[in-house]
Amino acid sequence: MKSKDDKQKDIEALRQDLERSKNLFVTGYEKLRVEQDFELRKVVRGAGGKYRVIKNNLAERASEGTAAEQVLKGLRGMTSLAYTTKDPVALAKALTAYAKNNPSFTFKAGLVEGRVIDIKAINDLATMPSKEQIFSKLLFLINAPAQRLVTVMNAVGRNLAVVVDQGVKENKFQA
Repeated sequence: MKSKDDKQKDIEALRQDLERSKNLFVTGYEKLRVEQDFELRKVVRGAGGKYRVIKNNLAERASEGTAAEQVLKGLRGMTSLAYTTKDPVALAKALTAYAKNNPSFTFKAGLVEGRVIDIKAINDLATMPSKEQIFSKLLFLINAPAQRLVTVMNAVGRNLAVVVDQGVKENKFQA
């Protein structure tokens, strides 16, 4: 059994994580086997996040005064947290894919960029394109007009060369 000092240290460590992380997913993990939990932790790390099993009352105390306070109040059952300071879409995608393969893993609530979201919004977030995909589409849109301009400019020179070549072949340029 943990001493009061150990519990206080756990609360402070969790509070620091909650203050740093603007993106948090509160999940339930009842009936997960050890190998499933190991795989889940690996999935979360791969998405740039952290995963932590918590006691409901400690989480509620640690979240007091943070943005996560609303989602960590009044929790019931076995609870875990997946959180990140990076891309929330990547973590939501990873967790949603894991939940499809492991029905005993469920979502309870979420916090994205400091705003509380419900389970439907978590699923919507998971279907969004990743940051990298959005950046590549944006770069394509920025780059496309320049590519078209270069193509048109090259076409003028190419067409002129074709006309001159045809004129030479038909002896149109003789004095």
